[in-house]
Amino acid sequence: MAKILVVYVEPAFWEATRMVLEPAGHEVITATDGDDGLERSREEEPDLVILDVIMATVLDGLSMSQRMSEDPDQAGIPILMVTSIANSDYRELFPTDEYIHIDDFVSKPIAPDDLLNRVDRLLKRGQGA
Repeated sequence: MAKILVVYVEPAFWEATRMVLEPAGHEVITATDGDDGLERSREEEPDLVILDVIMATVLDGLSMSQRMSEDPDQAGIPILMVTSIANSDYRELFPTDEYIHIDDFVSKPIAPDDLLNRVDRLLKRGQGA
């Protein structure tokens, strides 16, 4: 079981994520913006962060992921970013390990198995496996 921090703007995003992760045995903790997410990450020491970055919160998401990458205690925590930014090189914009475009998550909901596979892959990477 892993502790996963979900930083979200839309409650539907958190609910959809929780409904996939909790039945798989993961503990889901939440934050509603980047500052809260960074504080929760420091307090809770999650194994993975899932960051909801829609267009309205792109700078907040950028700030959180950048600050995590610069903090020696946070830098090793994998980040899975769900974003609405189209036609961009996500890895250049955000210090993140993997991303899912929001259209694949909400409009055409990402299959639970796909989300779990991504989460498992990042958790293994974070453990040095």
